[in-house]
Amino acid sequence: MTKFTSGPKLNRRTLLKGSLAAGSALAMPAIISRKALASSGEINILMWSDYLPETFLKSFTDATGIKVNYTGIGSNEEIINKMKASKGRGFDIVSPTNNRALQWKALELLQPFDMSKVAIEAVNPAMAKIGSTDWAFEAGSTYWLPHIWGTEGMAWRTDMFQPEGMFPSYGDVWSEANAGKTMGRAHSMMLGAGLYMETTGELAPGSVWKAYTSEEEMRPVWEKITEWCIARKGNIKLIWNDADTQKNGLLNEGVIVGQTWDGPPLALKTAGEPVMYRAPKEGALAWVDGLALPTGAENIEQAYEFIKYAYMPELAGEAIDHHGYNSPVLGADKFAGEAYAKNFADAYPGEALANLNPWPSEPQWYADMRTEYVNRFESA
Repeated sequence: MTKFTSGPKLNRRTLLKGSLAAGSALAMPAIISRKALASSGEINILMWSDYLPETFLKSFTDATGIKVNYTGIGSNEEIINKMKASKGRGFDIVSPTNNRALQWKALELLQPFDMSKVAIEAVNPAMAKIGSTDWAFEAGSTYWLPHIWGTEGMAWRTDMFQPEGMFPSYGDVWSEANAGKTMGRAHSMMLGAGLYMETTGELAPGSVWKAYTSEEEMRPVWEKITEWCIARKGNIKLIWNDADTQKNGLLNEGVIVGQTWDGPPLALKTAGEPVMYRAPKEGALAWVDGLALPTGAENIEQAYEFIKYAYMPELAGEAIDHHGYNSPVLGADKFAGEAYAKNFADAYPGEALANLNPWPSEPQWYADMRTEYVNRFESA
């Protein structure tokens, strides 16, 4: 299990501990490599659909002259499938999640970073370490850099739903009281159901995470989860697979409570919509999405220039202010507004940060078996 937060006194300040000396103003050009503009003057990025707000893209292009061709995706499977189909060609940067290292190592579709060109000291050391440990496919190599971190927890319409007590529960998605008004992403909603089942005694404590250790451990756990979810499938209104579907569900589709990423509902909250996001009592699911270089990347210097800008606290802070997720860049929070600080406090009150559940490293056999159970649920 990749653990990047720990300790009962963990908070936003300690997660992003330290700061960098403020550099140039937001739109002020930095010194860039001549090679960065020597080939096409463009960069092709395959990344989660809401990670690069227009303000960031404009600042980067104005400062460097490099045009960004941005293809948005909604799942790790999309990234993997596109790279497999193209044999690692077509994109200069892709954004896999930290727990997918074992799958990418087997694919051999990434190339290592030249770390002399990366200001890795600019980011949270615990998150940076993921690249030099889990993603060190050969000794001393780094095939992944941290970019955005966040959680999956619970979002709800404050004018239509109120959780019992301080924290909501993954069980609220499946509850008869909310039937026909809930949503989630199939595979993680089922995992959330498993965590809820541990609290009711329908699964032994620790079963969900133990299922990652072997096929023999996984099979009985997911059999129970799948049957439990199929019996309650009629209570689910919407199954989402990207940020826009989550937002639309809460705004236009009659969803009052759902299991979501943190970014989409917090963006709605910042815009003044009656939406709240919070870590559930079972613990939010934490992840770090990264930056990686495909083997067929053609605009390498431009890629390093993009990383340089992504690791500037001014630009990182500007980005998190828009998309609602969090940055591993030290000092980025100082360049985000008051709304970001309030959203973070609302999302992770009390001991919520100490109770995060980092997604465990995911072997291919686990992904394949989980797909079988998800298909069974979706087709029921």
